[in-house]
Amino acid sequence: MTAPDDLAGRGARARTALAAAGPRLAAALLGAGCVIWADTGSGVTHKGDADLALFLAIFGVAAGVIRLALAGVPVPEDTFLLPAPLHVWLVFLQTLRRVPWEEGGLLAIVWLEVLHRSPPWHTALLGAALIAYLLAVHLAETDASPAVLRPQVQVLAVGAGLLALGAGAGMLPAAGAGAGSAVLRLVAAGALIAAGALVLPYVAPPSAPG
Repeated sequence: MTAPDDLAGRGARARTALAAAGPRLAAALLGAGCVIWADTGSGVTHKGDADLALFLAIFGVAAGVIRLALAGVPVPEDTFLLPAPLHVWLVFLQTLRRVPWEEGGLLAIVWLEVLHRSPPWHTALLGAALIAYLLAVHLAETDASPAVLRPQVQVLAVGAGLLALGAGAGMLPAAGAGAGSAVLRLVAAGALIAAGALVLPYVAPPSAPG
């Protein structure tokens, strides 16, 4: 191979590595940002539960980041004759890849947000950031370009609109803790659930063919 060809090959490999690292870095930053944002509410209803939720959120996001970072590490099919340290390493890798760390971290983040007395706009921004986090994780898992999300732009836009609707309904004044307040909470909850239902099918990885 000539020197120019060698340089071109190295440049192509470097661009491929950077393209693969982009979604992983975005997922790590978005996950950390979601944890920090959920922990910055105006008050905590149960301090002990909030500390537990924060620990689980950090653990889930961190484990997900490690899983994505080690996604390319190969696992040999025949492990019978491998030494004990390699067996321990392979068990660690398999456990890391089988547990849905991101989903667990997301549930802990939502729980942390619920335990804080956060205004509706705070929760709506967290919802948008969590959707972006799941999308970044999906892109990192599949090594796909963000361009693959282009056909789903309209669905994501509808989900964002419903998220904003839920936040707006929650911010409308209600006449005390009566029926009006309950209706607003139901509208907000329904909008947030609908937004998640619209977006999650495009985030969850496709099931393997049977």
